[in-house]
Amino acid sequence: DMDFMNLNQAAHGDREFGYLLTRLGIPRVSVVGHTSEQRVTARIGGWSRAATGWYEAQHLKMVRFGDNMRIVAVTEGDKTEGEIRFGTSVDTWSVNELAAAVDTVSEETVDTLVAEYTELYDVDPALLPGGDRHDSLRYAARQEAAIRGFLEAEGAYAFTDTFEDLGELRQLPGLAVQRLMADGYGFGAEGDWKTGVLIRIAKVMGYGLPGGASLMEDYSYNLTAGNEKILGAHMLEICPTLASQATEQGKKPSLEIHPLGIGDREDPVSLVFDTDPGDAVVVALSDLRDRFRLTANVVKVVEPDQPLPNLPVARAVWEPAPSLATSAACWLAAGAAHHTVMSTALDVETWRDFARISEVELAVIDEDTTVDRFEDSLRWNAVYQRVAQGF
Repeated sequence: DMDFMNLNQAAHGDREFGYLLTRLGIPRVSVVGHTSEQRVTARIGGWSRAATGWYEAQHLKMVRFGDNMRIVAVTEGDKTEGEIRFGTSVDTWSVNELAAAVDTVSEETVDTLVAEYTELYDVDPALLPGGDRHDSLRYAARQEAAIRGFLEAEGAYAFTDTFEDLGELRQLPGLAVQRLMADGYGFGAEGDWKTGVLIRIAKVMGYGLPGGASLMEDYSYNLTAGNEKILGAHMLEICPTLASQATEQGKKPSLEIHPLGIGDREDPVSLVFDTDPGDAVVVALSDLRDRFRLTANVVKVVEPDQPLPNLPVARAVWEPAPSLATSAACWLAAGAAHHTVMSTALDVETWRDFARISEVELAVIDEDTTVDRFEDSLRWNAVYQRVAQGF
């Protein structure tokens, strides 16, 4: 049918377009198939999410309250190169500017937030009005209101703090950080702006999907043969969107107060919960001096083997692909960071698309990975990245 052929010229026009993009050196994703196929529309949808993440990165402003944790290299990063590559503005404010903002929060605002906490969470009775730790909860509410107001005034959607630079703050922010992440803000602990940026990008790319995204960190490994798992957590700052399934089923996160042995401040308030079981991706962004590298590990979140009463923080337990031994060896070979973003909403393909769009190296650890092939791919990547940058 000549008329049909003339009106459906993918076989000609798409190849012409592909040639032009190749000639111009423009990265792209090609999706082949008919628009009636769910596979095709899902693939285009995933690419569209990656594109929104790239758009967000180019317009993102990051507020750093204080500097990085001392004697930790991986939280550092070239902020100028970050703006060149991603378009993100990363700047620093004195933590005492935040402390001053905390002191100006009204009692009415605090009352409103405390009432919201009481409705949404299972609150430790000691934190409730009349409890002997209620003032700690009120201070946590002041921190939330102050940080939110500070970010809104600056037009920023990501921030960092560090327990080594708290100035006049009475608590290391915990509950405030968790709730701000749940509202879509990116956060990096210990001044790690790269992870904060990555979390905001993950929030945007995963908008509207089941699951969530959060700061995460490997805390401990179970090396029992046949039951190898990773226990992940952070001091206070895991996002409750990782427990959205449990919340929808009526299980509220627990709002608690516990001593914190670092930071030299009052006991902080935070939400305690287990991450929903299911598929997830753990992603880190590292500055390798001549380029940035994304490292992604496909994982499966599982229920803890038993209760964790001695770890009163939000946490996740997962089985990394293809195994803990291979995953850990590859992660170390890639120089990937200890701070990560865990996404239970996005698959690894969306991260691949984001890496293509942003032209950032991506090293993937999945079911098909072996240590030898992974290390070989890093060597070839290093050659390519050097050549692609020019001399």
